Amino acid sequence: MESQRQKKIAGIIQKDIADILQRAAKDGGLSGILISVTKVSVTADLSIAKVYLSIFPNADSEELLEGITSNEPLIKHELAQRTRHQLRRIPELQFFIDDSLDYIENIDKSLKSGENPIENRDLLDKRKKL
Repeated sequence: MESQRQKKIAGIIQKDIADILQRAAKDGGLSGILISVTKVSVTADLSIAKVYLSIFPNADSEELLEGITSNEPLIKHELAQRTRHQLRRIPELQFFIDDSLDYIENIDKSLKSGENPIENRDLLDKRKKL
């Protein structure tokens, strides 16, 4: 169960990281790519923030995730500049691809195809626990 403080910090981080990544994509010449932060969860000790990203089109999502992860120190610094009056310490940022929309789409396709994914479990990808 997340505390109010964790939720508040996650909300601040989500808003600012979304802005930072959109600006970086635009400045980096990636004008056709939409990066959105779907969720941020902060650990109880506020030391780690897991940032879930949705990247469209998702063909380049793994490559972009690697680039974002390698630039974590720069992103963290920019976040610190923006939140210096709200947060004393910036948590370590961990980035993940949010595949929930793809997962929902696969379920939807399976249901529409007439084959029952409950009877034939091979139709749906196994989900990794994060």
